[in-house]
Amino acid sequence: MRGAGAAGGGASSHAGSGADLLRGVDLDTVTIPELQARMKRGDLTSSGLTLSYLSRIKAVDPRINAVLHLSPTAMSQAAASDVRHRLGRVRGPLDGIPVLLKDNVNTRDMPTTAGSLALAGRPPGRDAELVAALRAAGAVILGKTNMSEWANFRAAKPTSGWSAVGGQTRNPFVLDRNPCGSSSGSAAAVAASLAQVAIGTETDGSIVCPAGMNGIVGHKPSLGLVSQSGVVPISAEQDTAGPMARNVVDTAITLSVLSGRQHAENLDGALGLPQPAGGPAGLRGKRIGLWRLPSLGADVDALMIRTAARLRAAGAQVIEVTPPYQARLAELEFPALLSEFHRDIDAYLATRDGDGPRDLAGLIAFNRTHTAERTCFAGQELFEAALAAPSTDTPGYRAMRAELDDLSRRSIDETLAAHDLDAIASPANPPAWTTDCARGDNDVIPSSTPAAVAGYPSLSVPAGFVGELPVGLLLMTGNRRDAELLALGAAVEQRLDAWRAPRFLPTVTPLDGR
Repeated sequence: MRGAGAAGGGASSHAGSGADLLRGVDLDTVTIPELQARMKRGDLTSSGLTLSYLSRIKAVDPRINAVLHLSPTAMSQAAASDVRHRLGRVRGPLDGIPVLLKDNVNTRDMPTTAGSLALAGRPPGRDAELVAALRAAGAVILGKTNMSEWANFRAAKPTSGWSAVGGQTRNPFVLDRNPCGSSSGSAAAVAASLAQVAIGTETDGSIVCPAGMNGIVGHKPSLGLVSQSGVVPISAEQDTAGPMARNVVDTAITLSVLSGRQHAENLDGALGLPQPAGGPAGLRGKRIGLWRLPSLGADVDALMIRTAARLRAAGAQVIEVTPPYQARLAELEFPALLSEFHRDIDAYLATRDGDGPRDLAGLIAFNRTHTAERTCFAGQELFEAALAAPSTDTPGYRAMRAELDDLSRRSIDETLAAHDLDAIASPANPPAWTTDCARGDNDVIPSSTPAAVAGYPSLSVPAGFVGELPVGLLLMTGNRRDAELLALGAAVEQRLDAWRAPRFLPTVTPLDGR
């Protein structure tokens, strides 16, 4: 973090934190409903909570490098929330709750860079629509998180968590391991309890993989549920912002604000907020298809088998499945994204003031003349391929996207229907690989693709560990069934009880050959 100061000592997740500023509040485990109950009683203020998180960022973030910028108005936002609480004019469950934003989400009072020096000048002229929704709900916008530059859509061999603006984000469980991308800073910050919740974005895997690899909850909403206006794009056909938190109930509450009041009421009914629907009763009779993906390694597969046994013991029926059409989806997705990125990044750059690049060709030229942009992402092969890709107006592109949409939706819909399933489950990630700029990522993770391409919801919840490294369980279901998925996720979360705070270990023995 810029100007963060020295790291606190010791390995505990509480070392050097601001938790001691809050009597009886454990930042690692407290939920939004618990915080709001305390604020209502008057034994907690948003100012105290915000100051505690700022103190924790100063002490802890130098170890993980997840926070890029702090809002200059964070404490005044918190003070305004305290006034609303005293007057009984609370705007909702996020009022006074500190939130971090991925640095590809426009903020009028802080830089929005997508990790690139090309956008590091003047902040955008207005907030993204999702930021406006958070502010209207009274959330405290605490700051911005580091991310994989251009959401990992620049180099052929990217290193997740690295950007020219912010450097390398580290996995808080084991510091030489990767946090996965591209919402790497958001996930690492939440895992290290540097904010109550954070906002990430996903085109394919960039919420759910970092959530799994950092041992937290991440929800990729149904496409269109959360506005993408003012978010640096890859593809309007797949991009979505979504919430990341240490538990499902906070994730659901944040989604309710991001997506509007009507959906909040649906979530309240489905989850029984403020308490999540969990325990054995929440799983009894549920039918879950397990897509094991043994290619992610023997240790992950063994964890999936143990997870299935625990869900069965809670009354769920778990049936092994393999969603169809995966090879064809993998063949078509990337070429389609190249065309969409060229269209959408040009449109976004046209909205930015200042003297930076105005289109993709300008970005390519910028990177060629700025050596700092080539210290880890050595190349920009994806930018160059996107510049040469067919226009989205061509018949060939339109046919490709139509086939992608059809096969991805059928992949999930047919699997759900064939086995009368409530959801499909799979591993969200392998154990975190060692960060290595020369090699790049080791990230063949096919589980996120069907829901990402289809625009259907997916949710990663902590499943357990391979040694010291977290693995998430990815749940996905049909379109706009976000509330049902979150309710199921809350039950799975309570049954598995797999969350634990990171220990900031310097290194561990490699596992699974990684």
